Amino acid sequence: MIRREIGLPRVSQPQIVRHYTRLSQMNFGVDTGTYPLGSCTMKYSPKIMEKIAAHPQVKHLHPDQPVDTVQGILEILHELAGFLEEITGMDRFSLQPAAGAQGELTGALMIREFNRSRGELKIRREMIIPDSAHGTNPASARMAGFAVVEVPSDEYGYVDVEALKSVLSHRTAGMMLTNPNTLGIFEKRIREVADMTHEVGALLYYDGANLNAIAGIARPGDMGFDLVHLNLHKTFGTPHGGGGPGSGPVGAKGEMTDYLPTPIIERVGDRYRFTNSLKHSIGRVHPYHGNIAVLLRAYVYIRLYGAEGLRRAAEIAVLNSNYMKARLVKLPGIELPFHPEIPRKHEFVASFESLRRETGVSLKEVAKRLMDRGFHPPTVYFPLIVPEAFMAEPTETESKEEIDRYCEALAQIVQEARTQPEKIREAPRETSVSRIDEARASRPSTMIPSYTWLKK
Repeated sequence: MIRREIGLPRVSQPQIVRHYTRLSQMNFGVDTGTYPLGSCTMKYSPKIMEKIAAHPQVKHLHPDQPVDTVQGILEILHELAGFLEEITGMDRFSLQPAAGAQGELTGALMIREFNRSRGELKIRREMIIPDSAHGTNPASARMAGFAVVEVPSDEYGYVDVEALKSVLSHRTAGMMLTNPNTLGIFEKRIREVADMTHEVGALLYYDGANLNAIAGIARPGDMGFDLVHLNLHKTFGTPHGGGGPGSGPVGAKGEMTDYLPTPIIERVGDRYRFTNSLKHSIGRVHPYHGNIAVLLRAYVYIRLYGAEGLRRAAEIAVLNSNYMKARLVKLPGIELPFHPEIPRKHEFVASFESLRRETGVSLKEVAKRLMDRGFHPPTVYFPLIVPEAFMAEPTETESKEEIDRYCEALAQIVQEARTQPEKIREAPRETSVSRIDEARASRPSTMIPSYTWLKK
């Protein structure tokens, strides 16, 4: 056999260890600093969750093993589904969906199948979605074949109930709603919204992205929701940066449980098995049974906290959010839209529009300058109904001292915008990667071959 050199460098163990250690130091995550992305709940995760998820008895399981050989993990998953039912007020859960967006699509497909089974699919073609909703809501509804009908927010940031009345009809299949909504405001007329939706024969779907504000305090099922998806990788601690992993279980009430994806785990005596017996199931939405490692982390998280701990976590998340909001809105050029006196929940949306008008410094540039101060920026420019939107969720795992440091950094940046705006426009300068040429980055790469000839 002829051996050939493949051009890899010859390096010592210290060199390679230092190389990869340095790469890890150049990255940013919840283990290195606060990560206040609005609507994403990037909280610190107890390390015991990682240890258990990586246990050999979990790591070496295979989804095609005989059911009799995986009774332990089936018991855990069945118990987790029970926890989620209790937390949300739903009657049954499917753990299959592998992300929040897939959970949304699953819910939309269940609504579609519900109307098909009643012979109303050709009539009920519309899904109502608030103008403050997450972008995946209208995308999921469209993928399921529905026409999206947008309903505006009123002056207080709630769903405009009068506008909702005008669009609800026999054509409405359902309404997708987040509560608290994306502005961090709790929809206080939610029972009225649910009743209005049900009166026209439509279903109410709960986007669980913001459950971190109400877990252990209020339940979507008690508000009148028929379906719910949860982001286990948000609410129950699992890190989800970099595009994954995720988990978006879907729960249902009453007759809607018959439409859940199958197979579902059921207990018969002291044994566990999979069942496909749901009458109107939409079938599989995942090749196997969900992202088991994420489900297991959520199970550990819930067992660690317990009912009182989950409630306490939500309360502290809301407290931290309102504390950060109170500090930031005192800064010149930062305002809180939609009646500032209304308490926010786990997150809030401020507007930097006045600062931009007064100084010419945009929120995007403020966010880049935050990186120079060692902080991850919050969500910016979303929701679209707020100009220069700054959307922050400090979560319950950040201390008052860390929130103070974040607010002080922002105060200094706001001052710089008025006295030394060039510093902000050049940011970030202290990060591993400096500011990129955004105009160039938005153009098609010359490294990617063009296939325009196919059109000829």
